[in-house]
Amino acid sequence: MKALTVLRMVAGLHAVAICLQPVFAGIYLDGSPAGLRMHEPTGLVIVFLGLGQLLAATIWWRACGRWQAAAVSLLIWLGEVVQVSMGYSRQLAIHIPLGIALVATTVALAIWINRQRLTNRQTDRQRVAA
Repeated sequence: MKALTVLRMVAGLHAVAICLQPVFAGIYLDGSPAGLRMHEPTGLVIVFLGLGQLLAATIWWRACGRWQAAAVSLLIWLGEVVQVSMGYSRQLAIHIPLGIALVATTVALAIWINRQRLTNRQTDRQRVAA
């Protein structure tokens, strides 16, 4: 249960941070350079949150969780690495649609993770550990 709780917290924080990115981009496009100053470091933080989510999802999977959370977290993290690369190289034809896909996928995964329940196997393992 602890692994699932940590995964829920990291996934929620990750989803909130990634939802801020289009807001910061919009501030920049509205003419304020402060938007870019917020967009860039937040993007780097999101990559590290994605890595933390991947680690938490893998730990949960190995502790009798679902492998899908780790697999999707890996794909999201790889997408975020590509996203940062495309942003720095100003490849907006890739950066913008990939960003939209990453926001949607990250939010959907966070919702899916929060709907997960402990299985009988996880509950049994907790009783043995106690």
